[in-house]
Amino acid sequence: MSKDFTEPGAGLDPEMLGYLAQTVEQEETTPAEIVDEVLNRDVQAELEAFFNEHRFGIPEDDLDDDSEEVVRPQTSLMSKQEAAQVEADYLALQEAILTRTPEHKFEPTLDRMLMAFNLLGDPQLSYRSVHVTGTNGKTSTSRMISALLQASGRKVGRYTSPHLTSMKERICVNEEPISERQFLEAYADVAPYIGMVDELGRRNNGPQMSFFEVFTVTGLAAFADIPVDAAVVEVGIGGEWDATNVINAEVAVFTPIGVDHEAYLGPTAESAARIKSGIMKPGAIAVSAPQEPEVEAVLRAKAAEVGAVIRFIGQEVQLLDRKVAVGGQVITVQTSAAVYQDIFVPLHGEHQAQNATLALAALEAFNGGRALEDRIVEEGFAMSTSPGRLEVVRTSPSILVDAAHNPHGASALAAALQESFDYSHIVGVYSAMADKQVEAVLAEMEPILDEIVITGMNSARAMDVEELAEVARDVFGEDRVHVERKLLDAVDKAVELSDATLDPATSTGVVVFGSVVLAGSARELLLK
Repeated sequence: MSKDFTEPGAGLDPEMLGYLAQTVEQEETTPAEIVDEVLNRDVQAELEAFFNEHRFGIPEDDLDDDSEEVVRPQTSLMSKQEAAQVEADYLALQEAILTRTPEHKFEPTLDRMLMAFNLLGDPQLSYRSVHVTGTNGKTSTSRMISALLQASGRKVGRYTSPHLTSMKERICVNEEPISERQFLEAYADVAPYIGMVDELGRRNNGPQMSFFEVFTVTGLAAFADIPVDAAVVEVGIGGEWDATNVINAEVAVFTPIGVDHEAYLGPTAESAARIKSGIMKPGAIAVSAPQEPEVEAVLRAKAAEVGAVIRFIGQEVQLLDRKVAVGGQVITVQTSAAVYQDIFVPLHGEHQAQNATLALAALEAFNGGRALEDRIVEEGFAMSTSPGRLEVVRTSPSILVDAAHNPHGASALAAALQESFDYSHIVGVYSAMADKQVEAVLAEMEPILDEIVITGMNSARAMDVEELAEVARDVFGEDRVHVERKLLDAVDKAVELSDATLDPATSTGVVVFGSVVLAGSARELLLK
């Protein structure tokens, strides 16, 4: 680990220019020289110093290529004191990683990731994988694919982002987040090599590894160490140059693609699709949700270019039937291999039915195109969950949480609320990041919300509450908009407005939406 890693402000400076590959060519220092020097001196000493400071032991021979086996701390039952120390170590490491460049500010290149994994020996290639990209529904679809793989008898790693309440949620095995100790051990394995890449960037006045890159290296390497049989990996942003695109996925999955992250993906769905299509590998099978014609054309062209086969829901794969049911819905899906009838999916909304169809098609492709056993399909979907996605977190009145943060997501949320919940009066609680299409999101929700409470959230990227309220007043009108800066006060206000309906028999609900950060905060607050 490099010394700068644990200091405030460490990580990528947005003002730094040039990628690692370019800077290496311009400087006398070579990657090989830095690897040799750092491996023999800086990284080892600083890694040990950091873990010694926090009293988390690592083997002295952790970097010894000749050692046959790394002796790890025992992960059996710990005393309260040991557990407290592990938690303290984890929090210290988490704080250190968070000083790096955040995942919404980065240089779009795979150079640093490829170098890190090359040094590690490409552990991410030791297991089979499914790669998931798109604009909306990535995490829900990833969770369903993971559950189906687990039901088929495999040990499954799942890497998704962002998280709702804990960073450990991003790295799961068989749908359970890895423990704090496992995370510490996984990071101890990769830290020296992260340090080498950082050192190369520093010496050549280039960038160091970002928060998302470090987390991705840790997660994908941990899956190899556990080991897993397969991994489901969700893209962070885009696809072609996303940090996750170091895997060689045999199945590529595309959820609906729209406009989002314009600074990186361009102003149109077509420009976003060009970048997202970069996860398709030669000889892979790709499955896609229904897309706009220009997006479909981009995906088909990329598949032809790399020699992949692509199948679309609504064409090669059909969602034949969908019925609303208690606690979810029942769907029937037809593929080239089979018709899967009356599958219960414990999630609400047509968009989740499409996600489930996509997940089923992905697993069938992963299975070599063979039909899946009914038991696998039933068990896989039965264990599927999607926290923070139209999730009921309280009753009387009903309070739901949804991470919808763009117009497409808001449209799906509005449709699902109308279809699956018999509310005659709905109050929204809303906050958003400053770079989102706020007016368009509110316009999608306005027809179904009787009133809305604008609030703030714990993020430097959040839009100013008063500025957000002004946009809301333009969409809803003055009388329907309320402002409470704190989330707890906003939820209380929404409940008060919900309770104030004139007819006691009126079915009322509150929906908190607008951001993954807001959804996570609401879950943490309301599920206590």
